[in-house]
Amino acid sequence: MHLKKLLATSGTLLVATLTLSACGHDRSSQASNKPAEKQVLNWSLQSEIATLDSTTVPEMTSAEMINNVMEGLFRIKNNHAEPGLATKTKVSKDGLTYTLTLRDSKWSNGDPVTAHDFVYAWRRTVDPKNSAPGSYLYSGIKNADAIIAGKMAPETLGVKANGDHELVVELEQQTPYFKLLMGDARFFPQNQKVVEKYGKQYGSSADKIVYNGPFLLKGWTGSNLSWKFVKNNNYWDKKHVKMQTINFKVDKSLTTSYSLYQANKVDFTKLTAEQAKQLKGTPGYKALRIARTTYMEYNLEKKEFKNKKIRQALAYAIDRKQFAQTVAGGGSLPLTNFVPRDLASYNGKDFADLAATKVGVTTNKKLAKKLLKEGLNELGEDHFEFTLLGRDGDVAKKETEFIQSQIEETLPEVKVVTRNIPGKVIIEQASKGNFDAQLTGWLADFADPINFLDVETRTNFTNMGHYDNAEYNDLVTAAKTTDALNTEKRFADMVKAAKLLNEDQPVVPLIQESDPELLRPNVHDMVQNTAGLINNFKEVYVTN
Repeated sequence: MHLKKLLATSGTLLVATLTLSACGHDRSSQASNKPAEKQVLNWSLQSEIATLDSTTVPEMTSAEMINNVMEGLFRIKNNHAEPGLATKTKVSKDGLTYTLTLRDSKWSNGDPVTAHDFVYAWRRTVDPKNSAPGSYLYSGIKNADAIIAGKMAPETLGVKANGDHELVVELEQQTPYFKLLMGDARFFPQNQKVVEKYGKQYGSSADKIVYNGPFLLKGWTGSNLSWKFVKNNNYWDKKHVKMQTINFKVDKSLTTSYSLYQANKVDFTKLTAEQAKQLKGTPGYKALRIARTTYMEYNLEKKEFKNKKIRQALAYAIDRKQFAQTVAGGGSLPLTNFVPRDLASYNGKDFADLAATKVGVTTNKKLAKKLLKEGLNELGEDHFEFTLLGRDGDVAKKETEFIQSQIEETLPEVKVVTRNIPGKVIIEQASKGNFDAQLTGWLADFADPINFLDVETRTNFTNMGHYDNAEYNDLVTAAKTTDALNTEKRFADMVKAAKLLNEDQPVVPLIQESDPELLRPNVHDMVQNTAGLINNFKEVYVTN
């Protein structure tokens, strides 16, 4: 799922206010400053909504929709936590208890939003029977890990309501990024009455949920490829919501999306690498480098992928620099480990450099051939075939085709079958183990290496390849618990874990993404975070 924030641990982590790297003209320079009478925005997306349920949300598009039609304790704006429903935060001297005062606010059906709605939602998310993809984010809240593991009841979670307007959260260890975490969609409140009314259908369409954020979502039936936001007149801060309507349309072809942009039918589109080269420097162009990675994940239940030499061989066959420059484009970078650049640093050194190895992240065709031969001999085989899953958008298709050609050209003993299908279907299949390998990605929920390393721990939902290395799990756990407040030890744990991940290669780190895009110059105050949930439409407006 996501994931796109600051983390200030003892002042040693690089503040990840990654500046939106605008290339070319300022977006506002070509437009009038007078707000348009009709506040309507048309937005192109590359993937569909999977659900509007903040407990079961599995991927970025759904999470971003939820982030704009719901609101939690805080909102994330330019990687900073700003007050949402919490008006006051009191922290105990030991840093383990947060007492939050909530403002008066309403659900779209008129019910008051209360502290009880947070308690209910949080308990529902950690309840193992709901298999919530984002439940791992609750680790550190009192009893969360034990509840998720099925060892304690959800009612023992360290959260309680003192009346309707005070929420108390108990932690097991200090969490310096607590407010940023609370801005994530997985911590939003839920109206218990509505959840229980719709049961398993809750959030499966726009009319089977209630909203408490800046917008209401209309027109999504659960499977269609277009819907819209309309202003929520029950929202507590509606005076700062200027947009009347935002129309969303899924265009999986960026060629189609760009054509619609040229025809003034959409105001935003992402770009292919080829389009980015041609359009760089034009009004509205921007390359947004974000804390998001693309990687290939193996299903370690497949016989060939249980063999580390075979996993490494495929990784050495791939030219990441070529992948970044010619396929992804727009300023994307080859990865040196599972954690991207500009996320965090220690003693002036980027974590990506501290954790860099040559194992599994460099191109070495000779070594790839040697390792494959040795691995196949160990299995008594001379060739094998696997299916690589990828999403069905234009860019994803080019990415899977590139991986296919790189592996087959270097290692003719391997046949790669590509299968590009909707992201929702990939998640359904991969979560059940019904895949050989998938091209997937991770966007930081908050700006810390632990958010990436946690993905490959044994119990994490996103670890769909079922990687399970006791040393790796212990290192990540230590970084989150016993060594959490010792920066030197914590970074040492994380660096060692990242290097171990490169050595084992349950995943093949490929690129750190930079999204080339066009946003019409008359669109103002559009917030795009570089970690966590990217697009925040709350204060956006258009001029004539």
